[in-house]
Amino acid sequence: MREKIENRTAELAVIGLGYIGLPTAIMLANAGFRVTGLEIREDVVEKINSGHAHIIEPEIDELLQSALKNGNLRATSNTEDIKEKDVYIICVQTPLKDDKTPNLSYLESAVRTVAGAMKKGSLVIIESTVPPLTTAKMATLIEELTGLKAGEDFYMVHAPERVMPGRIFKELVYNSRIFGGITPESAELAELLYRSFVKGQTFKTSSTVSEVVKLMENTFRDVNIALANEFAFLAYQYGINVFEAIELANTHPRVRIHIPGIGVGGHCLPKDPHLLIWPAEEDFGLIRLAREINDSMPLFTKDLLFKAFREINLPPEETVVTILGLAYKGNSDDTRNSPASALIEAIREDVGEVRTYDPYVGGTHESLEAAVSGADAIVIATDHTSFKAINWEELGKIMRNKILIDGRHVVKEPPKGFIFKGIGRGEY
Repeated sequence: MREKIENRTAELAVIGLGYIGLPTAIMLANAGFRVTGLEIREDVVEKINSGHAHIIEPEIDELLQSALKNGNLRATSNTEDIKEKDVYIICVQTPLKDDKTPNLSYLESAVRTVAGAMKKGSLVIIESTVPPLTTAKMATLIEELTGLKAGEDFYMVHAPERVMPGRIFKELVYNSRIFGGITPESAELAELLYRSFVKGQTFKTSSTVSEVVKLMENTFRDVNIALANEFAFLAYQYGINVFEAIELANTHPRVRIHIPGIGVGGHCLPKDPHLLIWPAEEDFGLIRLAREINDSMPLFTKDLLFKAFREINLPPEETVVTILGLAYKGNSDDTRNSPASALIEAIREDVGEVRTYDPYVGGTHESLEAAVSGADAIVIATDHTSFKAINWEELGKIMRNKILIDGRHVVKEPPKGFIFKGIGRGEY
């Protein structure tokens, strides 16, 4: 296996061609490996094979077309096409159930597919974010299904992705990577494979340490965002701008406060703290409380909106509210766990009409002007760059009432003529 990887003759299969799987497959194909991408959505397979990605990401179409042109990449929905590969990379979702426990059914299904296709000596890599001890359990499952012995007859690794939408290809190359092997040799083989395109530091450890590290990284961010959101609550009560306070506090050499906002979205931060503590025997109050605070931010935004309604005696049930932004982060089309969705759900039954506009995702209206015309209130739910360039006073001319709620600190100065409220912005 080592020689095949070094000579770029190893044949690879990537299971799941989403936000992580497709870019990973593209990078490995452009590094010289023959890569087959397995994806159950046939429309996605067709689109990829035609040279067009189904996700928005800088450079993705150019890099995809390069990988297709050199003959090293093809997508398929047929599991027969991934038989007898040298390396299998699993990049499927691991969402939460309604009770906040992990749903590992997609991962287990992918592992079963791999077990039915792999050969003796194959390297199996899980990139999906998983609860601690999961990789070892999946290795045991493969042993039960195949009769092969992990660490002897096949290699097993957890290699968590560490990228951010909008910067995926740059971060795939330059971010550090961790390879957690069931055995040291498993980790070494995975490191050798990814070194074909990774220029950042690489570290080898056990699979359980690797799993915990990924979850710790995002739990750290989630807890600190929750603290920033609590600061925003205080700032609103004290009538100050929390962003000014944070900027000044961060001039201290040992302080780095995060940014508050309408909520925490994406596929990692809302989920990973739950994955981290799920297998543990004892409860962990701080981590759970941070999740509760961050999950409550869309409701706090609703409170700001309805307070503005009361200030002008506007019955909520008669209002038209426009939500700007459906993606969970700026300049992305990724709507997974978007706070905008939670806000829409919270206000839908209480207002007359909810309109939406997002230049990357779409929405109920195709243009900003159409979405805002005749509206009573605007809520900024995503910090798209284009929203920062809006002339609010001009836009206000086509509104029925002029209420602006900023959930992402897009508006630096309250526009004239508007009732303005922002998370962490105090009263105006």
